[in-house]
Amino acid sequence: MENATIHPMDLTAPSLLRRLACWFYEGVLLFGVVFIAGYLFSVMTQMHHALDNRHELQAFLFVIFGIYFTWFWHKGQTLAMKTWHIRVVDKTGQPITQLRAFMRYVLSWIWFLPPLLVGLVLKLSAIDSAVLLLGWVPIWAILARFHPQKQFWHDVWAGTRLVSHVPAKVPK
Repeated sequence: MENATIHPMDLTAPSLLRRLACWFYEGVLLFGVVFIAGYLFSVMTQMHHALDNRHELQAFLFVIFGIYFTWFWHKGQTLAMKTWHIRVVDKTGQPITQLRAFMRYVLSWIWFLPPLLVGLVLKLSAIDSAVLLLGWVPIWAILARFHPQKQFWHDVWAGTRLVSHVPAKVPK
């Protein structure tokens, strides 16, 4: 199979299965980011118990994730996206600005916030909230099938899109 660069007219979305595989792999890679950021936070705040400063740690991780995703999406790809040959671009196929990358980051929380807020309002247990979350993620993913270009709705609202991107072969 011949490798090709992305052409301005080649803005087709990768398959839903490929995007979800990339999403899952991103979660695996983020484990390392969370580990290092959590360690850094615990040292800086001199935590002695895992529940000390819990909300501050969550806010810190939100910021760290924001920096991580905004930086890599502005460059076009995270490591997981490179692995799965997926690139984030604007509606016309151009690289996205840091502001648009940040907007995509904030809007991407729609993958998690609705079930978490329902769990909070209904005072559900952690397990019930997790089940609700595991039910919501496939629903949100399947809703992309209703978009004409099969894009996720948070991408549409952020003015971005995911496209297939196979890097060009480097001449030897």
